[in-house]
Amino acid sequence: MDLKRNKENAIAFYRMAYEGNPRKAVEIYVGDEYIQHNPMVGDGKPPFIDYFERMQQEYPQKSIEFVRAVAEGDLVALHTHQVWPGNDQYVTMDFFRFDAKGKIVEHWDAIQQIPDSSAHDNTMY
Repeated sequence: MDLKRNKENAIAFYRMAYEGNPRKAVEIYVGDEYIQHNPMVGDGKPPFIDYFERMQQEYPQKSIEFVRAVAEGDLVALHTHQVWPGNDQYVTMDFFRFDAKGKIVEHWDAIQQIPDSSAHDNTMY
């Protein structure tokens, strides 16, 4: 596995889909199958494309910052900061599994809204 390439491709895939071109992201970065574990998104490529196209239509002003990427074996983890309309801010953790050809074939994620206050002075990043 080419860990550096997989990290770069995971970021490029996520950015392209998030910023409004999920169809191209799937064409370039996804393998023969796409297994989805997010309960809000259907399994497979077409439901992924539909979800991100709808999200772009409904929330075109959203933004994403990639805080860090970690790769090990066939997995890449992305830690992001997302800002949505109304200044709703979220931390996400996304995990992508790559096949032997360097294509994404599986996805897991978790999301947490950034609260207005915290019990400590540490950031979420």
